[in-house]
Amino acid sequence: MTSSAGHFLFKVRDALFPVLLLLAGFGTRPQLAGESVQLDHWMDALGVAVALAGQAWRFLVVGLDYIARGGKNRQVWANTLVDGGMFAHSRNPLYVSNVIIILGLAIVHNGWAMYALVPVFMLVYVAIVSAEEEYLSARFGDAYAQYCKRVPRWLPSSGGMLTTIRSSQFDWLKVLRKEYGTVFAWTSGVLVFMVWEHYSPSAPAIGSTELNVIAATWIGLAVAYVVTRTLKLRGRLGPP
Repeated sequence: MTSSAGHFLFKVRDALFPVLLLLAGFGTRPQLAGESVQLDHWMDALGVAVALAGQAWRFLVVGLDYIARGGKNRQVWANTLVDGGMFAHSRNPLYVSNVIIILGLAIVHNGWAMYALVPVFMLVYVAIVSAEEEYLSARFGDAYAQYCKRVPRWLPSSGGMLTTIRSSQFDWLKVLRKEYGTVFAWTSGVLVFMVWEHYSPSAPAIGSTELNVIAATWIGLAVAYVVTRTLKLRGRLGPP
């Protein structure tokens, strides 16, 4: 049952995840932490730090040994069994990092729906991983079984991680090609939540200085996004 649900969720995830985030983030009001602007700013900083940790982990995964089993025609698919880079420490490091980023967004938003979204995403990934494991076991047989024995499914093992990082060539261009959209999406969400939370019932109106800083930050991110995308489309960031 879990595997069947996983195949369906894998097929619709590109549409489902943004819809869930929009419903949770903007369908419910954020809450000012402790009804205090100062405390809320500290909570915002914590949320951003958590999301950055998740993004940093994604950078490591993509830059060291990116996996090619992102699906084909919206179906679970893999051309090779990738077990290097961060995949030597966690079988699903990208899913782990995504949950961490969602948790960071939830802390910034501080509303019940965003916090509830974290376990929802975890359950969705459990189902998707069940479908992927069924496929990988059938395709790669004993090689995948041995991989599962030595590498944890979720939380990464720390043993030998520094050796993995030092022995692998980090590909910054690949990180730019693959991650510029992800970075722009969640950072834009954080900035919008910082404005949106001032519309909660107990919150004061947002100050002009704070609003200007948020607007300037978003404009800088938007420019970086457009420049990176232009370079990618022109082939300046390496092959797709």
